[in-house]
Amino acid sequence: MTVVDDRPETVAPAPRRRPNRLLALLRNSWRQLTSMRTALILLFLLAVAAIPGSVLPQRGISPEKVNKYFTDHPDWAPRLDRIGAFEVFGSVWFSAIYLLLFTSLIGCITPRLRDHVRSLRSRPPVAPKQLARLPQHAVLPAPAGGVAAVADVLRKRRWRVEVRGDEVSAEKGYLKETGNLLFHTSLIAVLIGVALGSWYGWSGNRLLVAGADNAFCNTRQQYAEAKLGPRVDSADLPRFCLRLDDFQARFLPSGQPESFNARVTVDGPDEPTRSADFSVNSPLRLADASVHLLGHGYAPVIRYTDRFGNSQVSDEPFLATGDRGLTGEGVAQFPDANVDPATGRRAPDQQVAFSGIYLPTAPQQGPFVRSEYPTERNPVLNLVAYRGNLGLDAGIPGSVYQLDQRQVRNGKVKEIGSKLLRKGETWTLDDGSTVQFLGTERYVTLSIRHDPGSMPLLLSCGTLLVGLMGSLFGRRRRVFFRVASTDPGNGSPTGGSSLMEAGGLPRTDYPGFADEFAQLVTAVSGADRAAERAGTDADSSDRAGVREGTE
Repeated sequence: MTVVDDRPETVAPAPRRRPNRLLALLRNSWRQLTSMRTALILLFLLAVAAIPGSVLPQRGISPEKVNKYFTDHPDWAPRLDRIGAFEVFGSVWFSAIYLLLFTSLIGCITPRLRDHVRSLRSRPPVAPKQLARLPQHAVLPAPAGGVAAVADVLRKRRWRVEVRGDEVSAEKGYLKETGNLLFHTSLIAVLIGVALGSWYGWSGNRLLVAGADNAFCNTRQQYAEAKLGPRVDSADLPRFCLRLDDFQARFLPSGQPESFNARVTVDGPDEPTRSADFSVNSPLRLADASVHLLGHGYAPVIRYTDRFGNSQVSDEPFLATGDRGLTGEGVAQFPDANVDPATGRRAPDQQVAFSGIYLPTAPQQGPFVRSEYPTERNPVLNLVAYRGNLGLDAGIPGSVYQLDQRQVRNGKVKEIGSKLLRKGETWTLDDGSTVQFLGTERYVTLSIRHDPGSMPLLLSCGTLLVGLMGSLFGRRRRVFFRVASTDPGNGSPTGGSSLMEAGGLPRTDYPGFADEFAQLVTAVSGADRAAERAGTDADSSDRAGVREGTE
C-alpha cells in the first residue's frame, strides 16, 4: 500500500544578503559628518587652529620675524616648522579642517532646505479632533461671520490661513527656520570669500620716501615683503606707480598721534595720473588694489664725500623704534665710495657705512638715545662710522636697515668713530672724507593689497547677522478654530447658538505664546462685537431716519 504525502511543499527561505560593510561605513560616516553637532565641532576646531596663526609669526606676512624666532628659539622653532606652525593658513591640517567644515555645512543645509521649501509650499495642517489636548485651549461664542471672520482676523495678523469647512488652520513663524538656513548658508559664503581672497588675492609692504627720485612701481621686485595667492602670478599685478609728495602728522602735547595724511601722485598704464590723499582709516582705492597707511618716520639725508672728492647722498629710512618720540634707527651705506678715479678700482677694505640713531626732538643733555617728541623741534643725528669689507660687492643679500654685526665681530669691519650731528653740520673722518647731515625726508609704510573675496565676505557677514536675528527671534506656532453648533434638545443655555473652539500649539520654545493666543481669542471676539456694534448703529440710523420722515 502506497502512502501519498499530500502536505504542501515548504519553500526554503532565500538566504539573507550580507550587508556591504564598506557601504555601511561610508553611509554612517557621511551621516556623522553632515550632522549639526559635527559642524559645530569643526567650527570650534577651526577657531582653535587659527590661534597659532595669530600668536606665531607667519612667513607670508613677516619672514624676518620668523627668522628672528628661529634665532631666539633654536630648539622649538624646527619642531614647530615641521607641523606648519609658521604657515598655519596654508598648512595641510588647517586646510583639512576647512574643507571638512565646508562639506559638513553643505550636507547639513541641503536636506533642511529641501524640507523647508516643501513646508512653505504646503498648506497648514488639518485641525486635530481633540483641540482640548493642545497646550492652549479656549471656547468662545462663534462670531457672526463664522470662519470667514476668523480667517480675516488671522490674515490681518500675517498668519498663513487655510479654511476647511467649519475649521480654520493657521500657521506662523517660518522666519525661524529661514533665518537658521540663511545663517548657515552665509557661513558657507564666508568660507568661499576667505578662499577667494586666499587664492586670488595678493599683498605687499613697502617703505616709500618722499621725493620724485623714490617713486614706487607695482612690481614684485620693489616690495620689501610680498605675498601672492596660488592663482596669482607676478604678471597679474596691476600696473601703477606711486610718488609720495607730502606727509602731514599732528600730535597732541603728550605725543599721542592725532591725525595722519599722505598725499601721493598716482600714475601708470592702469591708472590715470592724479593726486590723491589718504589716511590711516581711509585707504587709497585704486582699480585693482587698495593702499593702506600703516606707519611713518624720518629718512635722514646724508652726504658722504670720500677722500677722492666723490660725493654720494643717502636717504634711507631710519625705522621707528616704537617709542612715543618717534626715535629712528638705521644704516646709511655708500657702496661706490673710495673708488680711485685713476684706476677705477677700490680696495675691498675701503667700503664705508654709518649706523645711527635719529632723534626728532633731542633732550637738552645726554644721553642722546631717545626722542622727547615726534615732531622735529631739536633734530639730532647720532652716527657711528664703519670702514672695511662690508660685503657690498659679494652679492649676498642683507638688510638695508641694519648693519651686519658679524662683519664687525670677525674684524673685517672696524669702527672708526662716532659723532653727534645737527642739521647742516659736517664731520671730517680720519682719512679726510666728510659726512654732512643735510636734513630729513618723511617716509610712510604702505600696505598694498587686493582681496577679491572682501566684498562677498562683507555681504555674507551682513546676511549672516540677519539670519542669526531671524533664528533667535522667530517662533514657529499653529492655531486652530472650529465652529460647532450646540444641540437645543440637550438643555443648552444658549438655546442652540454656535460656539467656537480654539486651540494653539507652539512648535518651538515660546514662553509668550499663551499671551499671544489670548490676544487672538480676544481679537476674534472683538470682531464679533464690532460687527454687532456696526449693526446696532445701522439700525439706530434707520430708526432715526424713519422718525424724521414721519415728522
